[in-house]
Amino acid sequence: MQRITPDKLASWYRQLGPAVRLYVAQWINPSDAEDVVQELFTKLTRQPREPANVRAWLFRAARHAAVNATRSRRRRSHHEAASALLRPAHRGTCDETSALDAKLAQQAIDQLPREQREVIVLRIWGQLEWKEIAATTGCPVSTAFSRYQRGLDAVRARLESTCTSKRTND
Repeated sequence: MQRITPDKLASWYRQLGPAVRLYVAQWINPSDAEDVVQELFTKLTRQPREPANVRAWLFRAARHAAVNATRSRRRRSHHEAASALLRPAHRGTCDETSALDAKLAQQAIDQLPREQREVIVLRIWGQLEWKEIAATTGCPVSTAFSRYQRGLDAVRARLESTCTSKRTND
């Protein structure tokens, strides 16, 4: 292990910062997520040595920071979660040739239970391996994988039902 250089830190921030920010934004206001991510990278610079797996270290530290931020802002989080469920569904085109509507997909992901949403974000945007996801979330690999599968199935069902109702109404 070696000490962290400014060039390495900048490279990690460019490479991993956006995914970590998205991950943290599951728990707290997205505008506050940037502050948490910057604090994590500051904390990383105070490490005596470079972590063996920087990506896993960042996501694990991000999870702890986000959980702590959630505890201190519990009332605000409940309000945001309640208002997120009341957003109207976006009706895009649903024929076979149309691309996936990103807003519609994000709404479907937002409505998932936090455990499923967390694993999907870690796997897809964080690009973590199953073992890393299990270590980050504190659950067995099999549980992480089943949460991922159930979450994707739920998103797929929501997107298909929206397309089906759209075709029926046309």
